[in-house]
Amino acid sequence: MSIATLHDHSSPPSSRRTGLSGTGGRAGSAGRERLRAVRPAAAPSGDQVEGSTLAGSTAGSPGALPPVVSAGLPVPTLDGAVVDYANLDHAASAPALVSVKKAVDAASRTYSSVHRGKGFASQVTSRWYEQAREEVARFVGAREGDHVVFTRNTTDSLNLLARALPRDTTVYVFESEHHAALLPWNPKRTVRLPVPGSARDAVILLESALASARGRHRLVVLSGASNVTGELWPVADLARVARRLGARVALDAAQLAPHRAIDVGSLGVDYVAFSGHKLYAPFGAGVLAGRGDWLDGAAPYLAGGGATRTVASAGTTWQTGPARHEAGSPNVIGAIALAAACSALAGQREAIEAHEQVLGARLEEGLAAIDGVESLSIFGPGHERLPVAAFTIEGLEPGLVSAALSAEHGIGVRDGKFCAHLLVDALLDDPYAAAPASAVRVSVGLGTTEEHVERLLAAVAQLAATGPAWEYELGPEGWAPVRDERNLDLTRPW
Repeated sequence: MSIATLHDHSSPPSSRRTGLSGTGGRAGSAGRERLRAVRPAAAPSGDQVEGSTLAGSTAGSPGALPPVVSAGLPVPTLDGAVVDYANLDHAASAPALVSVKKAVDAASRTYSSVHRGKGFASQVTSRWYEQAREEVARFVGAREGDHVVFTRNTTDSLNLLARALPRDTTVYVFESEHHAALLPWNPKRTVRLPVPGSARDAVILLESALASARGRHRLVVLSGASNVTGELWPVADLARVARRLGARVALDAAQLAPHRAIDVGSLGVDYVAFSGHKLYAPFGAGVLAGRGDWLDGAAPYLAGGGATRTVASAGTTWQTGPARHEAGSPNVIGAIALAAACSALAGQREAIEAHEQVLGARLEEGLAAIDGVESLSIFGPGHERLPVAAFTIEGLEPGLVSAALSAEHGIGVRDGKFCAHLLVDALLDDPYAAAPASAVRVSVGLGTTEEHVERLLAAVAQLAATGPAWEYELGPEGWAPVRDERNLDLTRPW
């Protein structure tokens, strides 16, 4: 079977995006006319940055938000001011929690080899590593017999699962997926489902594809939430269809895990993957958790020490369980950081969701009120979403928008196709206008304040009305302000 694309003509995606007419990558004339003199702004020193990150930060009390180490980071703007950095790019990578940094500092003191030594430090590290696995298992509601395998990130986790599939497995995946979930599978045994026009369409498309399929092994790959629009996918409904028709389900929870509780049993999924760097634990660890039979029956993801039970001239006997796919010295610090983040988020879910609901609603409401701004949507207005929004501004290239937000307002966002090219292309498709080929994404997290959101909305309104206040030029690394006199170099941290 080659890659197949199933087309659904029942509901056109007209609700996704309307009224956009982009003009490519040029700033408005009003923006060019409003050039002004620049007061050189000294970049914050390393001491300022270090002093700002942990000042006043304490462990989260019940009902309080877990604090992040980057709170109060000062950044220079083109007009000579130094402002509090508005990090609205949490969907790409989130800053470390204060509690995660403390766990890393503590683990660094006793860091040693795992499962390979009898010394005190090695025994402590080994215990903490396995306790981290137990913490992550609780975080996802792992069932008896499930494995929790530490990986590098979500991409690594799903590639590991792809390598572990039985040879005759057919994979079903929506074209709306992040590339980490779209690309690892054998293209000869992959069925791609089109971007649905509604949550109900997604269920119908999957049911139709599975009902007409044959084969002993089938796997459905789903996102918990879109990394482009933040919209929640009907995972439980899709999983019920998959189970009824004899398929397993793998959940890409990279975007979901930082914002909502996950329970693989209640969702009805077989595997879940997510990354530490999106979960306020940016120390290079990820997770694949789920049923052990396919994992134990597959060849080790990496061949090497730790994955072996015995090695002899006649052959090698491999471990079962997580060790089978964790060859070499593991990222112990990353695993401990990830477990610390899981513990902190699980203990403050109610406060986190309340915080994000308020800011997310204000973000959505504010963007909708700005003339010339169009927000992207898969499932249409009113569908439940995380505090993430992707949008375009009429007449402005998204890369220019993100450059101006950063340089003029101290706001960090993301522009592009967000490693979800097929989805962004579908959402931006407009046969009646010269639409931009990419979008701007804003994503709220624990480091976001009400002031950050209000600053973003005011800045977007200004850009939509008059364009950038500075002159920008397009170079090899994207848009950049002309005659930028800021000192953007900080002392190296090593």
